[in-house]
Amino acid sequence: MSQKKNWVYQPKDITVARGIGYGLTDLMGGGWNNIVSGVIFAFVLSQGINPAFAGAITGIGRIVDAIFTLFFGAITDGFYKTKLGQRFGRRHFFMLLGGILFAVLFPLFWIQSDDWHYYLIIYIAIEIAIAMILIPWETLPTEMTDDYNKRTVLSGSRMFISATGTAIVFLVLAALKRMENPNAYLITGIIWTVIFVVAIFVSYRTTWERPLTPEFIAELESQPKLSLGAFVKKTVSDYFSTFKNKAFRKHLAIYLLSFTGKDFYSTMLPTFIICCIHGAKADTPWTLQALSVFGILATLGAAKLMLTHGPKYLFTISYTTLIITMVGYFLTWAFQVKNAVWVLIIISILYQCARAILEFTPWNVFPFIPDVDRIMTRGDRAGVYASVMTFFRKSTGALASWIAGILLAEIGFDSKTMLDLNSTPHNVQVGIALIFFVAPVVLFALSLFTAWKFRLNRETHAVLKAEINRLEAGGSKDDVTPEAKEVVEELTGHPYQESWPDQPLT
Repeated sequence: MSQKKNWVYQPKDITVARGIGYGLTDLMGGGWNNIVSGVIFAFVLSQGINPAFAGAITGIGRIVDAIFTLFFGAITDGFYKTKLGQRFGRRHFFMLLGGILFAVLFPLFWIQSDDWHYYLIIYIAIEIAIAMILIPWETLPTEMTDDYNKRTVLSGSRMFISATGTAIVFLVLAALKRMENPNAYLITGIIWTVIFVVAIFVSYRTTWERPLTPEFIAELESQPKLSLGAFVKKTVSDYFSTFKNKAFRKHLAIYLLSFTGKDFYSTMLPTFIICCIHGAKADTPWTLQALSVFGILATLGAAKLMLTHGPKYLFTISYTTLIITMVGYFLTWAFQVKNAVWVLIIISILYQCARAILEFTPWNVFPFIPDVDRIMTRGDRAGVYASVMTFFRKSTGALASWIAGILLAEIGFDSKTMLDLNSTPHNVQVGIALIFFVAPVVLFALSLFTAWKFRLNRETHAVLKAEINRLEAGGSKDDVTPEAKEVVEELTGHPYQESWPDQPLT
């Protein structure tokens, strides 16, 4: 099929509607991450499985998947060599395949079992299917446009919808738990599957990729074919090379520290609420998590502030608020507030607004990271950067749940007998509260410190992009302006003369 007739290569105007079409996949992306950190651990514990093994399911599963992810971005970058890639798009082919696998696998996880190995196997398969969807999908803003404001429309829509996905996840589960439905998890899992698969298909049909121009194909065909060993070696080398990018190092540190803090919160919240808080019921943790619906409003505000104030401002608001709310949760327990649910609702609304900004900001910054790499290498490596971010995100997410499970086992928590406040010994309550409080606060504080030194924003990106355009047009590096030189050196972490090498990175 000619590219002229193939919708996947036909650029269109980026409107709010198309931004929503792109972002719908994050109903699953945002929803799944919150299912992993906030639901799976609690679900597996409810089957009477030891907390260390419950943490190991997502721990081992995400590490296996992270290894797969490490190479998958490079596979999508080069998939346009194949007939399938040319026909369906190097990104879109895997979005479609992953969506089909997800639809089959996801409901199977919520079947009751006392064998943790069953959950581990299904979980690994689901994570791989999701990686096949999200890694290519995350590169699409770079494929679709290089305009800052249009990319912000895409990324902003994505984060708004991610907040919606988080709310849907917990609202559905909270409602079924309140009805005391014995199959609440299974029914919820089926509902989630239908919603997520429809969203993925809409994104698949409403987005596009950079056209395969004759020049692009000629460049592709000039590259030598690599053996498996050479491919692995080159891929590992490419991934390590991303850490030469100063802006990316800081961005990755902010991203991982803050998201891991959020993971500790989500993993530990159900246990903390049920076993430590007076007046809590079975649906209380999920009701508090469902307050993420307020995060939708926060995301709308964050989209405007991203344009007017930049990412550092959003980082500061988010992490400061998160630390304050964690202190509020801890004090509610420490002072043994009676019937504390209404107090926790107020605290949770503030937390969810700050969490929404936490999730919104890094992925709005990400589309501009490959441009920093572009001036360093003259390469087109958005897929490589997306893979590295996803790899480390999954690894640290696994670490949070695994450590939480191990710590719960160490303090003597028994998922078979400690089912509420009255059945949980005081010393175990103290341990639960400390795990819940200390880890997120430390990680949010480190995120805040790192964010204060982050300089990639709308203004510096505009200077960077103008310099790239000038060099691409044949301009000399000797004619660089002082402002462009300062920005390039600050963002890359290298002397200006090392930028825009004579031989582009292949």
